[in-house]
Amino acid sequence: MATATVADAPLLRVRAVEAGVRDMHLRLPFRFGAVTLTRCPQLFVRATVEVAGLGSATGFSAEMMVPRWFDKRGTRSHAENVRDLQASLERAIAAYRDDAPATAFGLFARHYEALMAEGDARAETALSSAYGQAVLDRAVLDALCRAAGSNVAAGLRRNIAGLAATPLAPELAGFDWPAWLAGRRPAQSIEARHTVGMLDALSPDPDANPAALPVRLPDVVRRYGHRSFKIKLGGDPAADIDRLDAVLAVLDAIAPGHRFSLDGNEQYADLDTLAALCTRLRTLPRLAARPDALLYIEQPLARDAAIDAPLSQLDAPAPLLLDEGDGTLDAFPRAAAQGWQGVSSKGCKGIYKALIHRARCERSGGTLFMSAEDLTCQAGLAVQQDLAIAALLGLTHCERNGHHYVDGFGPAPEAEAERFAAAHPDLYRHEAGRVRLAIAGGRLQLGSLLAAPGFAHAADPDFDRLQPLDRAAELV
Repeated sequence: MATATVADAPLLRVRAVEAGVRDMHLRLPFRFGAVTLTRCPQLFVRATVEVAGLGSATGFSAEMMVPRWFDKRGTRSHAENVRDLQASLERAIAAYRDDAPATAFGLFARHYEALMAEGDARAETALSSAYGQAVLDRAVLDALCRAAGSNVAAGLRRNIAGLAATPLAPELAGFDWPAWLAGRRPAQSIEARHTVGMLDALSPDPDANPAALPVRLPDVVRRYGHRSFKIKLGGDPAADIDRLDAVLAVLDAIAPGHRFSLDGNEQYADLDTLAALCTRLRTLPRLAARPDALLYIEQPLARDAAIDAPLSQLDAPAPLLLDEGDGTLDAFPRAAAQGWQGVSSKGCKGIYKALIHRARCERSGGTLFMSAEDLTCQAGLAVQQDLAIAALLGLTHCERNGHHYVDGFGPAPEAEAERFAAAHPDLYRHEAGRVRLAIAGGRLQLGSLLAAPGFAHAADPDFDRLQPLDRAAELV
């Protein structure tokens, strides 16, 4: 069969967009960097799209509105952070709704620069400015695939979104998008990388209820069978090494042969402090015994410093990966010029950004790489679309932590949870009267979500039970 061309991608128009939020309370405090999260709104978007020659269809997306990750400035409150994310979505909706016909990717490319510039003019961070378009693009792609009667993997293989050369990524001029996409063959399962937070207890709980979700690290590993981990750092080299040594002692005992990444969450003040950490890492006996166990070090420096700091003098024991510093489409190539080698995929940063970055990694001949990271993606729509993106990108493991901090579907109606469980029995299981993510042997099964018509879901969220978008800032 001939490879599809960009000209084969259908044109579409976004006719209506609705949004609402769900109040998510965490069963455990989640600390990342200097912030401890206990409550957060989850955004849901529903878009009705008219596709030329295929009729109309409705698509969905969902994403947490996490305060103090998109914007860590101390001058901004949690509520202000969430209001910025809300404004970003509202601007994207206004730009997309009833705009002239375009491919799904063409719609993104047409409005990207203006939406980012408007966010910048309002003193929002780049991550906040990009958020609305990132979430809306997933709902549009879902609707497009549903109109075509296609699952997202098959749709992208024939370039249903119309990815093409764009001035937004000039270094990819000449890249054969249709041929590359035609070769995407997502795996039917993926390894779940568990996050070890800075507040996590490292000893087993002798009184743990077997029916309850595990809390302490050894109990988590025994329940899910994890083999890969992400360990949070705090920015103090000595304290971080002591904590890391304690975590590795536990993992060496209960998950021998494990692999791990380190996440600095922008907490390292400068290159000198980061160099001190790297020196200590190289002399840590548990790491020296298995140096290949450390996969990469994620975003240790502040996002702005990450672009400007040359890493040529840094003797790091593993490559550095850009996460919060990946605010704009050109941030990764700029950081790569300074010595950064990796970049994260996250649903909140956008599927088209992820695909462009993956193409950049392909073009590098193995110099650059990509990871899949989690922003507390919740059971149902959010986690399924995030997992599908990781699989489509050809990634073999993905950080998963949303299920650890919220029990099952949290406050979602029981009927919604049951619909998702029935539609995706390989991804969920019933435990103690709850529908929960099914991680077995450290892996998640993706077969049903990849086969589902649309973007990774054969069940829909209950929009009638959501709170108005305007209430989002109250839910932090």
